[in-house]
Amino acid sequence: STRKESSAASDVYKRQCLCGAISLTLRIANPSVSACHCSTCRKWGGGPLLVAEGQLTQLSGEQQVRIHDSSDWAERGFCGQCGSHLFYRLKSNGHHAVPVGLLDGYDDWQFDSQIFIESRPAYYCFANQTRELTGEQVFAEFEQG
Repeated sequence: STRKESSAASDVYKRQCLCGAISLTLRIANPSVSACHCSTCRKWGGGPLLVAEGQLTQLSGEQQVRIHDSSDWAERGFCGQCGSHLFYRLKSNGHHAVPVGLLDGYDDWQFDSQIFIESRPAYYCFANQTRELTGEQVFAEFEQG
């Protein structure tokens, strides 16, 4: 499904992995895209991880979801059949970041922040004017709530 529903407070995106074995519904209050430049994200996807953050409200095909425990604070989900990256999830509060490419077909995204900028390699740089945070700043913000 490629539906997007809107309400006064948020947008709901219903999408599938490449093979269709897994579908998810994500509620997004803000159509923002963030980039993570940490080495784990770059190894996971071959470049910076571009995500939309929101609440995962439905996940079907869960028997195909594989979880990688990628750090003390987060885990990553992917499809066990086609390998599509599905989400990055914080262990402490269930916060989800979903690769924006999984939510393709929409033009209302705003690329507005980059994190772990100290890990960004010299061979690429985005031209967009964004908020830029180091890893230390990201952890400090999450600790504040």
